[in-house]
Amino acid sequence: MLKLPEGITALLFDLDGVVTQTAKLHSAAWKEMFDAFLRERAEQTGEPFEEFTPSDYDRYVDGRPRLDGVRTFLAARGIEQDDELVSRLGDRKNELVLKLIRERGVDVYDSSIDLIKEAQREGLRRAVVSSSANTREVLKSVGIEELFEAVVDGLVARSEGLPGKPAPDTFLAGARALGAEPTQAAVFEDALAGVEAGRAGGFGWVVGVNRTGQREALAEHGADIVVDDLSELIER
Repeated sequence: MLKLPEGITALLFDLDGVVTQTAKLHSAAWKEMFDAFLRERAEQTGEPFEEFTPSDYDRYVDGRPRLDGVRTFLAARGIEQDDELVSRLGDRKNELVLKLIRERGVDVYDSSIDLIKEAQREGLRRAVVSSSANTREVLKSVGIEELFEAVVDGLVARSEGLPGKPAPDTFLAGARALGAEPTQAAVFEDALAGVEAGRAGGFGWVVGVNRTGQREALAEHGADIVVDDLSELIER
C-alpha cells in the first residue's frame, strides 16, 4: 500500500532525479558546456573565470526547459544574450547529455519503480512530466515506458506552446491526460523549479525528492512533504 493523502487518484512524476538517475548526467553536461563557454569568454574579455557550480545548477537550470535554463543562468551572471547564443549553448548541452547517456547508460531508482508498480496495482493513474526532449528515448532505454499512461515532455510542451517549469502548465497537461483534476493529483519532483510548478498548479500533494541535500529549499519552494527516497511512501 502507498502512503498517499485521501482523494489522490493520479501520480505525476518528473523523470530525471525522481525515476531515473539521469539528473547527474544532465548536471555534468551543463557544467561541461557552461565552463567551456565561461572560460572562452573570460579569455576574450579579460574578466576572471567563474565556474558553473552545483548551486548554479539547482537554482537556474534544474527542471527547466533547456533554453530557459540557458537564459536564466546567463541573466544571473549578467551576460548579454541573443537567440543565436542561447540556441548554440542549448544545442551543445543536449549533444553532451546524449553522449553521456550513450557512454554511461541510464540507471533507475529501484524504489521509484517499486512505487510506480504498486500504484499501477492499486489502479492509480500515472504520467511522466519532464522538460527533457529525450524523455521517451530514456524511458525506452530502461524498459519502463509501459508503466506510464501519458508522457508530457519537452517535445509536447513545444508543440502545444506550454511554458516550462516553474510554470505549472506541463503538470496540468499531465493531469488532463489522466482525466484528473489538479487536486486529485500528486506531483513528485526533485527540482526546485518543479516543486514551484506543483505548488503553483494547486495540486493535491507535492512531494519533494531530496537527492542533493536540498531538503529545506524543497520545502521552502512549496513541497508538502520532502523524502530522501520514494521507499518512504510504501507501506511494508
